[in-house]
Amino acid sequence: MGFTGIWAISSHPDSFVAALAPTLLPAMAADRCRPGAQDRWRRWQRAPLPEHTTWYTPVGTPSYSAAADAAVDSFLRLTAPGQAVDDVCDGTTDPAFYAVDDVWAELAQEDVFFSVHSKQYAVASFLHAVGPARAALLPGWCGNFLLTSDQVREQLGAVERALSFGPAERAAADARDWLHYAPGEERILDGPLRMWRHAARNGLGLCGLAVHLS
Repeated sequence: MGFTGIWAISSHPDSFVAALAPTLLPAMAADRCRPGAQDRWRRWQRAPLPEHTTWYTPVGTPSYSAAADAAVDSFLRLTAPGQAVDDVCDGTTDPAFYAVDDVWAELAQEDVFFSVHSKQYAVASFLHAVGPARAALLPGWCGNFLLTSDQVREQLGAVERALSFGPAERAAADARDWLHYAPGEERILDGPLRMWRHAARNGLGLCGLAVHLS
């Protein structure tokens, strides 16, 4: 079955963030607390996955490992859009709220980062690329967060540590990013840090949403 996944990080005035909070924050908390979510996060933190090109070795080959397949499945379940945020953003929870219109409408290009891919989840590739140690420095839960301008400034240092790379580190992270990009498309290793610095510089809050496009 086909799907389109989107990860968006958008900057907004604090008044807009406050208006989103009663709808989005409970959904984000529900997904973070869903059964098994924390166990899957801890499992990935303890045992980072190998290169994605080695995943799912066919059964019967010498390198096949059921445990390795289970670890990959656990990570992909962890990084797929959560049901509660999905339902909020596509209007299932509240038909009066729809992310395309109520979060992302009429944003200037510098105020938003979009990563949209068919049959792929940008957050999964992003977290695999940066690895567990860097991911642990990032706020929110698997790409979802809603932060005031004060919170953005408070978290900027940690986000910069997580998403700043030396040349060799960046090459390794790029190799672990399995997404395909159109010419000129912003990469997942660039957009989030750009957005954080933009918001901090301009006194804005941030909203990160990883969902299916309906």
